[in-house]
Amino acid sequence: MAKLGQTTTVPEAPDAPAWAAIVSLALGVFALVSAEFLPAAVLTPMAADLRVSVGAAGQAVTATAVVGAFAALFGPIVTRSLDRRTVLWLLIALLCVSNLMTAFAADLPMLLTARVLLGVALGGFWSMAAAVAMRLVSLERLPRAMAIVFTGVSLATVLAAPLGAYVGDLWGWRAAFLLAGAVGGVALAGVTFTIPRLPPVGASGLGNLFAVARRPSILIALAAVVLAVSGHFAGFTYIRPVLEQVTRLDAGAISLVFLLFGLAGFAGNFLGGRFAARDPKRAVIGGTALMAVSALALSVFAASPWLAGLAFAAWGMAFTMLPIGFQSWVTSEAVDHAELAGGLLTATFQVAIATGAIGGGLLVDQLGPTAAPAYCAVATAVGLALVGSRWAAVRRRPDPCICPAE
Repeated sequence: MAKLGQTTTVPEAPDAPAWAAIVSLALGVFALVSAEFLPAAVLTPMAADLRVSVGAAGQAVTATAVVGAFAALFGPIVTRSLDRRTVLWLLIALLCVSNLMTAFAADLPMLLTARVLLGVALGGFWSMAAAVAMRLVSLERLPRAMAIVFTGVSLATVLAAPLGAYVGDLWGWRAAFLLAGAVGGVALAGVTFTIPRLPPVGASGLGNLFAVARRPSILIALAAVVLAVSGHFAGFTYIRPVLEQVTRLDAGAISLVFLLFGLAGFAGNFLGGRFAARDPKRAVIGGTALMAVSALALSVFAASPWLAGLAFAAWGMAFTMLPIGFQSWVTSEAVDHAELAGGLLTATFQVAIATGAIGGGLLVDQLGPTAAPAYCAVATAVGLALVGSRWAAVRRRPDPCICPAE
């Protein structure tokens, strides 16, 4: 185990950037995020088939998130002696198994078991994605590489929910997860054939993990993640009941609304990248501000199809600004321990997702569908205030804490 505060030298990147490998990382992200988002698109038919409440079925998201948090934190430590390509291959293989198990789930316990496996794959993959990218391209090309990787998130946001809803309505919700399994198989092939051998480097001990977690700016970023992401998933996980019961949309219209949400996400990814290039906090502030307004508008005007659709599309733009903003923020604060910082960020995302899914399920079951987006508006507004105060403080004076700890 490394000593507390010990730094890790950032490994040298190859002279020739491995763009095919970067694309494979993006494909892996697409497969993982698609599987993570898919329950929201087929929640009501899945709950009916398994004979459980919508709130109970929504805990498929919670199971993934809780396990993903632990996998993100401890995955780099447990696998520190393994080649990173081998680790990525194993994680994508686990994703494929999870999707197949979900497709053939006979009851809620089997569904939750499958989603636990997805949590291991998701948390482990995300924790090392940025660190692997740093070894595939030179430092000056890293922003472009990360933009390509996050394109996988945008594509998943665009395609997973509407395509899942369409396939689910056409052939049943299980067919949607079989399709997700096939996408995972393609990602598995990409990782296998394009990513070079990457022997482990540096120290990934618990002491280093705690040292990174104690950096003040990282603590503020993680607190903002809990607020904004829990709010998002409280609303997004249970958005289909809102569209069905309050907005009164049919299956085709719901698929279209999910498509608009995803398309708006492309614009959000672009805006988030532009903001993050100047200051990652700009992307976070922009995303949280827009999400708070759009979630509030959706909860108030949910009965109007046009207003609800526009608010949900704005929500999609807002959310996709956040991952690249938070990732850039945290990575810039811990370039000496990129995997550990990525693990902390991913774990916090998963805790926030679990908190949102649990809280949203309770709100929907007790207060009705629009209570979940209302909570999103409140939680995101608090996160906006936290990040805004930090940004204002940094602009007033230099922050001596943003450099890696010695």
